[in-house]
Amino acid sequence: MTQEIEIEYKNLLTADEFNQLLHRLPFPDSGTWQTNYYFETKDFSLKAKGAALRIREKTGKHVLTLKEPHIDGLLESHDNLTKNEVTSWINGNPIKKSQVSKQLESLGVCLNDLVYYGKLETKRYETNYRGTLLVLDYSTYNGMSDYELEIEAQSKEAGINMLQSIIDRYGITKKETPNKIKRFFTSLTFD
Repeated sequence: MTQEIEIEYKNLLTADEFNQLLHRLPFPDSGTWQTNYYFETKDFSLKAKGAALRIREKTGKHVLTLKEPHIDGLLESHDNLTKNEVTSWINGNPIKKSQVSKQLESLGVCLNDLVYYGKLETKRYETNYRGTLLVLDYSTYNGMSDYELEIEAQSKEAGINMLQSIIDRYGITKKETPNKIKRFFTSLTFD
């Protein structure tokens, strides 16, 4: 399907900070739901390479995405999936797809070693604002929930400047913000 470089900046929010931004910036009145299904090997070989693999279900579409470190942000490789292919992946029978399978091979990760670990559901609000995409996410996973501001920009400088501007203007507390997949896996308990 495609590959792209994603430049994004994130900040976890309190519920009050989330609601303030939702009502003071030009976000739509209603958000859209999406579900991320996460995959990893039993020995966490993707994590060891700084990579992450998910299937995102949004508005009836399913996209398999592998994220890898890149000098300018994250290299994302995408392939579309059918509903039946998603079910096959979740049931432990991953189906080879052109772009993601090629990237997994380059990382030395075998498709058959991938395991489904669970899902994270997000209500997402998006708006284009001053040359960036602003995103507010309310996510639930493994009995936990969190709120997040995400900024997608065309350059690192634009993303950093927009994040700092919003933090300063609305009195938001700057927080260390691991990405969703890290938050999801941290919430799992391994016995």
